[in-house]
Amino acid sequence: ELAEGPLCQEIQALARRARLDISDCMPAHGAAGERAATDAGPATPLGLTARELEVLALVAQGLSNRQIGERLFISTKTASVHVSNILAKLGVSGRGEAAAVAHRLRVFEDA
Repeated sequence: ELAEGPLCQEIQALARRARLDISDCMPAHGAAGERAATDAGPATPLGLTARELEVLALVAQGLSNRQIGERLFISTKTASVHVSNILAKLGVSGRGEAAAVAHRLRVFEDA
C-alpha cells in the first residue's frame, strides 16, 4: 500500500532531489517504476532529462533559479544551466514560453 500512496511518492521525490538511491529500501513495484522514470534519459517527454523535467515543473510554478536551486539542493548556477538547456531543447526564448509548452502538452498532468 505504501508503494502507491502519497507518502511514498513524497519520499521518492525527496530522494530524487537529494540524488539518493533508495531503490533497495522501496518495494519492487513502486521503486522500479520510479527508477525507470528517473533513468529514462532522452526518452522522457520533450527530450528532457528527468532532472530537466523537475526543473521545468518548478519553472512552470514561477520559481526563480535561486528558489529552484534551494528546492532541488543544487546551486543557483546549476539551476540556471538546466533552465538554459530546457529553453534550447524546447526551442523557446523564455521561461514563460517553456512553461506554456509544458502545460499545453500536458507534461505534468499525471504529476
